[in-house]
Amino acid sequence: MSEFPGWHGTTIVAVRKGGEVVVAGDGQVSLGQTVIKGTARKVRRLQPGGAEIVAGFAGSTADAFTLLERLEAKLEATPGQLQRACVELAKDWRTDKYLQKLEAMLIVTDGAELYVVTGAGDVLEPEHDVTAIGSGGNYALAAARALIDQDLSAEDIARRAMAIAADICVYTNGSLTVERIGPR
Repeated sequence: MSEFPGWHGTTIVAVRKGGEVVVAGDGQVSLGQTVIKGTARKVRRLQPGGAEIVAGFAGSTADAFTLLERLEAKLEATPGQLQRACVELAKDWRTDKYLQKLEAMLIVTDGAELYVVTGAGDVLEPEHDVTAIGSGGNYALAAARALIDQDLSAEDIARRAMAIAADICVYTNGSLTVERIGPR
């Protein structure tokens, strides 16, 4: 079996402040030490059954799209119940042999609730109204946590946190996709 270099990329940060949630993600996808694409769109607006959901993903793109499709199906089956849909997705992800092999993470919000969903069966709510995932996630998280008490909007915090992550993490760039969603 030959060894292929790992795909790296993605920093996603979510900030909840002032009645809105902003999810921002960079556009870089790397294979080993080579940038394959600089403008990937890893933050998406979903509208299952007319609901408004924003999701950002880190990890394998194909795996993330599979999870987004499954999440949309869960949201359609449980309208208006983001937490329940995320828990159901996490249960399936942990127990289904096919899904267990998926390598991705999600940040999901409806403007009122904010979750990180992982393949380990976790559905996590951030403690400090900030969360981040991906290769530069810890840098973006630290930056956003440091900025959250400043007189800045959620979007300004997310953009500044992503800029700091891009300055530190070689798998993160400054080509951002930013989606904003208000409270329900």
